[in-house]
Amino acid sequence: QVQLVDSGGGSVQPGGSLRLSCSASGVIFRELIVAWWRQAPGKAREFVARIYNTNTVYADSVKGRFTISRDNTKNIAHLEMNNLRPEDTAVYYCNSWNTHYWGQGTQVTVSG
Repeated sequence: QVQLVDSGGGSVQPGGSLRLSCSASGVIFRELIVAWWRQAPGKAREFVARIYNTNTVYADSVKGRFTISRDNTKNIAHLEMNNLRPEDTAVYYCNSWNTHYWGQGTQVTVSG
């Protein structure tokens, strides 16, 4: 059974940083395209970033501030978020791209 577990959210001031983690089990992790999505209150879920092998894609809104990475030896992916803005406030979810496997979500709040 595939399971994804998100962690690492929290509350920070604008300009701060957070590192999210996505731990996977029940799957050959290196074969996954791992993606991060987010959903702010009252808004649709939106794509943030994805990684396959070393190939990465980012939403324009996070380019230059967020970095997605993975460690296939540990079955974990990370989303390093720097220079956070209030508009980054959302619940962040990891996902196995093009599948119905999702993490439970982790809250990120940016306010000052």
